[in-house]
Amino acid sequence: MSFMKITEQPSLHEDLEQQSVRELLEGINEEDRKVAVAVQVCIPQIEKLVNEIVERMQQGGRIFYIGAGTSGRLGVLDASEIPPTFGMPDTYIIGIIAGGEQALRHPVENAEDDVISGWKELETYHITDKDTVIGIAASGTTPYVIGALQEARKHGVLTAAIGSNPDSPLSQVADIPIEMVVGPEFVTGSSRMKSGTGQKMILNMISTTVMIKLGRVKGNRMVNMQLSNQKLVDRGVQMLIEELHINKEEAKQMLQQYGSVKKALDASKTK
Repeated sequence: MSFMKITEQPSLHEDLEQQSVRELLEGINEEDRKVAVAVQVCIPQIEKLVNEIVERMQQGGRIFYIGAGTSGRLGVLDASEIPPTFGMPDTYIIGIIAGGEQALRHPVENAEDDVISGWKELETYHITDKDTVIGIAASGTTPYVIGALQEARKHGVLTAAIGSNPDSPLSQVADIPIEMVVGPEFVTGSSRMKSGTGQKMILNMISTTVMIKLGRVKGNRMVNMQLSNQKLVDRGVQMLIEELHINKEEAKQMLQQYGSVKKALDASKTK
């Protein structure tokens, strides 16, 4: 099937090597400003996906991000930020990248062309119909991601896709395709740029909204965050001071005793 590969269209900016640093920076920024608008258009699809995910996660389901190259790295990044930010175990949102851990830092030859290994990897997690698989591929043509979504769908797993080309092969195999059309890249075909930025924005939107709906945020605060460094401990202390109107020493003591802002707040209600 032929479709429009917008991600491969020539850049709107010519003779980049002849431009000054300022011109290059302004050109990149000009293109980046288009990304949020492209993402905004996708909100109805993102909303549908989040509602489906929340319903499944309330029954013990998980999110799997799957991608190759930049797309895979962004999925792994978003998944890895959930435990420290929201205190959710790392078994609930999982990032899978073609080529495995090595591919996070170095390209793994032909990994993205393997149409069966993505599903094989998902199977190691004993995937069920309560789970959701989100395929990420700017081009929408990555065999590794398409194969994984095809098989997931056959097994009754909810599938979604995040891509930058409309009506792509990846969109065709997704229950909920999210088509973020950001237009040609500043450097022709360099989808780590606008497409990558848009993917990061959408992943932030999905995971943050899901975590809020699962009760991992109070007001606008990360009350379940892991207290893994001094900055986060200080932030937790400040939250308790503001919520409970206690002094700094009392807040520190409570945080040390209960291990999280949420547990400290819950304990204060029972006193």
